[in-house]
Amino acid sequence: MQKHCPDNERIKREYRKFLKHAHGRSEASLDMTAKAIDRFEQYAHHRNFKEFCRQQAIGFCEHLADQKNERNGNALSRGTQHATLAALRSFFHWLARESGYKSRIAYHDADYFSLSERDGRIARTRLAKAYPSLEQVQDVIRSMLPANAVQLRDRAVVAFILLTGARDGATRTIRLKHLDVGRGVLHQDAREVATKLGKSFDSYFLPVGEDVRKIVEDWVIYLEREHGFGPDDVLFPAARQELGPDGLLCAAGLSREGWATAAPIRQIFKTAFTAAGLPYHSPHRIRDTLATLGNELCRNGKAMKAWTLNLGHAHPLTMFANYGPIDSAEQGEIMRKMGIATPPTDAALDQVQELLDKLRLGG
Repeated sequence: MQKHCPDNERIKREYRKFLKHAHGRSEASLDMTAKAIDRFEQYAHHRNFKEFCRQQAIGFCEHLADQKNERNGNALSRGTQHATLAALRSFFHWLARESGYKSRIAYHDADYFSLSERDGRIARTRLAKAYPSLEQVQDVIRSMLPANAVQLRDRAVVAFILLTGARDGATRTIRLKHLDVGRGVLHQDAREVATKLGKSFDSYFLPVGEDVRKIVEDWVIYLEREHGFGPDDVLFPAARQELGPDGLLCAAGLSREGWATAAPIRQIFKTAFTAAGLPYHSPHRIRDTLATLGNELCRNGKAMKAWTLNLGHAHPLTMFANYGPIDSAEQGEIMRKMGIATPPTDAALDQVQELLDKLRLGG
């Protein structure tokens, strides 16, 4: 049995370049696509892609449904199956237009890379993820009693993410010059900050408690006065490592370097939530907390738009669809109150209608 096909390797490299340079796909996305194609190649015993036909696609779908997750041994989730088949469908659609392949591959045969209607619907279903309440995050922050510079930094990290809604990937790359504590705004400049999709935007401090804001402000002052940090220094430096009495590396104050990944920020959250007696919630779940707060505080279309922009989304529906889900009990409570709630004013209705009109027109 052949281990690889030279023609396949060449065209896979071309497809990777196409996705990267023509569509701007990230390395993570490229790797996911490569894994999907490798799965198919292994199933097809590395036959030349020019031999592809719909029967192969149908057989692979059945084969994929029987595969196990390498980490836990469970059946592959429908979400994983859906993503794998979608990547293959796109690849063979592209291949069917390429010279040397378009006379060999029927374009619509790639459509056979698909789940059943029922399984596809399950794969696309978004399940609500648990997230902490605002009060719980505030309690976590207040329970973090720093005894040294590293612990002081850790408390400031949690407070900063609650105050600004910044993603952990962006947080590790923030520098002092990006934070204007006087105006209460974080400038997420994509040229220097690792924002999602390379978008630049301003995040104004959110109303999550004056004590939370003061922790962040005091942290900036501490870095500037006690460590001589300037505008180009990172807001959250990594710990300086030294050999301890036992001969092992341990934290010994702050360095001037930032973190290489966001993993240390997630560890800070895990340690803080566990110490406070709460289940671990990742930094990203704080965005659900803030979306829920926005749903409670925003009374008109403009407020909704401003809150959404603060989280880095251009479209309010992104926040509604992806963050701050409500559970069944809350849904029932809302529905019960609808019949007795005070009717909205004409002005409020006008503002909601204005927002809907803008969304419909793409404004």
